[in-house]
Amino acid sequence: MIKPTTPGPSCPDENTDDAWKRTLWVMAVAQGLMMMAFTSSDTFLPLFIEQLGVHDLHERTVWSGVIFSSGFLMSAIVSPLWGSVADRKGRKLMVMRSTLAIALFTCLMGFTFSVWQLFAVRMLQGVFSGFSGAAIALVATKIPEERLGFALGWLASAAMVGSMIGPLAGGILVDAVHNYRVVFFLTSGFALLAFSITALFIKKDSVAANAGSNQPKLTLRQQFQSVRELKVLWTIIPVLFLAQFAVKSIQPVLPLFVKELSGDSAYLGTLAGFAIAVTGLAGLVASPILGKRGDMLGYRRMLTICMTGTALFFLPQALAPNIWVLLASRFGLGLFIGGILPAANALIAQMTPKSQRGRVFGFTSSATFLGSFAGPLFGGLASAAFGIRFMLLAVCVIYVLNVIWVRLVVQPPPLRSADVSASES
Repeated sequence: MIKPTTPGPSCPDENTDDAWKRTLWVMAVAQGLMMMAFTSSDTFLPLFIEQLGVHDLHERTVWSGVIFSSGFLMSAIVSPLWGSVADRKGRKLMVMRSTLAIALFTCLMGFTFSVWQLFAVRMLQGVFSGFSGAAIALVATKIPEERLGFALGWLASAAMVGSMIGPLAGGILVDAVHNYRVVFFLTSGFALLAFSITALFIKKDSVAANAGSNQPKLTLRQQFQSVRELKVLWTIIPVLFLAQFAVKSIQPVLPLFVKELSGDSAYLGTLAGFAIAVTGLAGLVASPILGKRGDMLGYRRMLTICMTGTALFFLPQALAPNIWVLLASRFGLGLFIGGILPAANALIAQMTPKSQRGRVFGFTSSATFLGSFAGPLFGGLASAAFGIRFMLLAVCVIYVLNVIWVRLVVQPPPLRSADVSASES
């Protein structure tokens, strides 16, 4: 059973203002670089699949959903294992492992010559990735409890920047060099850079190391049992799954929707990249503000606000008559969607003692990875069967249901004794 405990002693400089801020900013840069590496192929992956020999539009749409989803499925399966290793060996080590894996497998995608090879590489990438869960666990362990929303908001902003620059850079590079494989090779360098700055500028997380030496190693079954006993935590799991499911469902078919709205434009790759990037631009502006407001208003209330705004801005996307309405709607979407995961993760951190956050974020990462797996698969299949606009309307309904769940079921966690002492000091 996971029992709330007062965190043990840490290195003298870990609790200083400069120390936790350094950790936050370094990990924010790494987060941005990793998202650039991971999303740079979003704008052209369906087009690359066509180059690999899948010419039928219906078949290509299905393959896009399957390949987008496959890595996330594997990540969902192995995330609890990596989370447990993080608590024993250190979260920094898990961050470095995932950055190196993304670099390797992104490069290998450029060497694939069939859709089945691409599928296999994407699956292997999922087995060894899991950067976001490790980064969140590392940051949430070192950041003062009362600044969790602020810190995770900036981490989300960095992810938004990467999500904005990555697809846009990928689209521009494709239009410039007319070679999808070269883009895979170049963008793997983003992940290598994230590996380097993590290795150089992040100190070993002593909280994780101390926790690992004082606690017995648990089997995977015992980990499931211990996390299951946190009743309040499990109310957040459907929120994470559905939020990620909904937002990822558009990714495999967005370039096809942009093509439908813009016709046979000579700058299709750039337009598709901009359609993704504009959401990240809005999120860059909004996420730090939403995170800071969450610290004051409460993370549950902020979660409700963000999901309501997200639902509202999916509706005009489904009804968009042209590319400009789509772009404007996706900008409005970015103003809210960037606050969902920071608010949810801040709630999770409040529910969990620091020494076991790696394990818990491993399990919650499984929920987001499952959403990332099921979302693109649903998006590809639903779009192939009923059309992209129907799929976007379904996403809007999913977010509305998620808001209802949060209001009726999710309750703010009670303060742990360690938190009460900290707030009184």
